[in-house]
Amino acid sequence: MKNIKAIGFDLFNTLLTAKPDALTTAVQRLVHSLQNSGISFDPEGFKRAHRKAALRFIKETRTKGRETHNRFWISAALEDLGINISPEDNHITNAVDAYFSAFFEYVVLIPGTLQMLENMRTQYKLGLLSNFTHTPAAKTIIETLGLTPYFDPIIISGEEGYCKPHPFVFDKLVEKLQVERSEILFVGDDPDADIGGALDAGIKPVWITYAKNKEIPFASSDADMDKYSFLKDVTEIRDWDDFLALFEKNSDSG
Repeated sequence: MKNIKAIGFDLFNTLLTAKPDALTTAVQRLVHSLQNSGISFDPEGFKRAHRKAALRFIKETRTKGRETHNRFWISAALEDLGINISPEDNHITNAVDAYFSAFFEYVVLIPGTLQMLENMRTQYKLGLLSNFTHTPAAKTIIETLGLTPYFDPIIISGEEGYCKPHPFVFDKLVEKLQVERSEILFVGDDPDADIGGALDAGIKPVWITYAKNKEIPFASSDADMDKYSFLKDVTEIRDWDDFLALFEKNSDSG
């Protein structure tokens, strides 16, 4: 990879993945937290309403580029059941924490991640840019898995108010890395948020398909090549061995 001075990474399904039961456990903990706070509702009805609210807010986020937050999903789901509680209410704050506590236990690094980062940081500046609604949870996951020392900057969409593919967060990455955008690679799994966003920002993307190939939950579905025709021209890697090989080829040719 000639003329590259910095590498940006996505987080979920790029550096780490979630075990299959993560989302189910998270929603169960969310429901139990609300019930334990004295709010009465039908759990199954709430789960359906929460999923509907989540899909609606996520769709709006993808359209407008402004990040949402889980507390709004929860408040909207309860309202759908005739229960009016502000998104800022402490009961909802506690429920959000309960929800994300599941991910602390159910996330694992993709094999070879730390070794790859250790190799890369000796030669390149490394930055992390993640779409994650709840910043405290994201930072806990990053710290728990030992990723924090490798990245400067660490940019979380929930903290910035915008999410990938919005140019604001990619511009922030460029600014913080302090190199030209043409000198940055961005590695991610999502065709829209990561690959399309990087291309629109003038950054060279690398598409990692590890999670998709392994059929891991929450992975981006098989790309619709009619919609994502640009992917045919993007460097694709299956794992970190493929990624490291890109730099070995460059060294051999140089």
